[in-house]
Amino acid sequence: MTGADPAASYVASVVTLYLEMPDTPMRVSASDQWLARHFHQEAVPLETVETALLLGSLRRLIRPADAPRLAPIRSLAYFRPVIEELQNSPAPENYRDYLKLKLRQAIQTRPATDQKSTFSDER
Repeated sequence: MTGADPAASYVASVVTLYLEMPDTPMRVSASDQWLARHFHQEAVPLETVETALLLGSLRRLIRPADAPRLAPIRSLAYFRPVIEELQNSPAPENYRDYLKLKLRQAIQTRPATDQKSTFSDER
């Protein structure tokens, strides 16, 4: 990808990661794209964004079964506090791999009617 725009590549990666998460929309909004560009401008590492998306999604999925159902995520901004949390207290090495495993397990235990089948095992 010689000569590719690093900002565009970063935004595309953030958008792809976001759309793969459970309970997120099937497409991004202009404000989601703006926020992804903002993360790039603020030099938020892509790994931090991915970890935040995984952690935020997993926290939603492992709520107690008797807890009230949460509304679907409507914006990338939902994950902003988790990104800030990870910037203040970085996750240990290999934590993303652990979160991916736990998220896959949590998704498999959800009722089929609740599932969005875009989470990829190949990440």
